[in-house]
Amino acid sequence: MHKSNISIDVYLDDNKVPEVIKWKASDSNADMEQQAKAMMVSFWDGADKSALRIDLWTKDMMVDEMADFYYQLLMTMADTFNRATNQPDLSADMKQFAQGFMKKFKDSQLKENQ
Repeated sequence: MHKSNISIDVYLDDNKVPEVIKWKASDSNADMEQQAKAMMVSFWDGADKSALRIDLWTKDMMVDEMADFYYQLLMTMADTFNRATNQPDLSADMKQFAQGFMKKFKDSQLKENQ
């Protein structure tokens, strides 16, 4: 059996707010640690039938970047759900929600900037 390792380092300020997030995967082609402004890691606890999550973002993550991050996550979650369940109609519903989410976000940004 092959073992793969993913390491995540989170550097915090004095108030324990993330300043830097770095990660590295043993099976990655990247030679160096990668830096990220945000991360979401989820695990499924089969015994408790519950999702366990770690959601972190750095203080320099901009609001528009967070919206893009969520949009992309929602879209890829829809693809993953379809691959795992073979439910293309539900996947399409998730993508439609993601597109509506992004449109509403962009509309709200336009109103704020007027």
